[in-house]
Amino acid sequence: MAKLYFYYASMNAGKSTNLLQANFNYGERGMQTMLWTAALDTRTEQPIASRIGLGADANRFGPGTNLWEAAAARHRESPLACVLIDEAQFLTATQVWQCARIADEAGIPVLCYGLRTDFRGDLFPGSAVLLGIADTLVELKAVCHCGRKATMNLRTDEHGAPIARGAQTQIGGNEQYLALCRRHFAEALRLYR
Repeated sequence: MAKLYFYYASMNAGKSTNLLQANFNYGERGMQTMLWTAALDTRTEQPIASRIGLGADANRFGPGTNLWEAAAARHRESPLACVLIDEAQFLTATQVWQCARIADEAGIPVLCYGLRTDFRGDLFPGSAVLLGIADTLVELKAVCHCGRKATMNLRTDEHGAPIARGAQTQIGGNEQYLALCRRHFAEALRLYR
């Protein structure tokens, strides 16, 4: 029975690296996969890229992309063994349900990788639905500068000062975000007042 998986973490936990490793494992066994990532992130040449230098080509989804139709059409051409989605926090609720349908009706496992929360500690819409309906939830670990598990994403300005307001989505990497434990996140934003 195919399942819908959600691998979640803060930034710098190796989500894209894990996705690329899973994709490699399928390919090594001669199995076909379909890779997706958010269309709004255009920072790298390859749509899916990890900080350790691995990368892969992928389809790009936007809010109007029908993942069910795309996967079903591709599966009719050549049987898919797995659908892998990077930046899954940017999926809409409808797209998460399309992923569930791919697993339930087409019998294709769907592995989603993404952030759980934004820079304010709020759930992303796609992550909220995935946390609610995924068959399997897997937390990947990142490390705070203090050595504790990093679960939060702190947005910073060009001088490294914490930012507490702004749009939920702002594409960036290590130059704009720090993965922190809850304690250091709260202290940086002075939430413990």
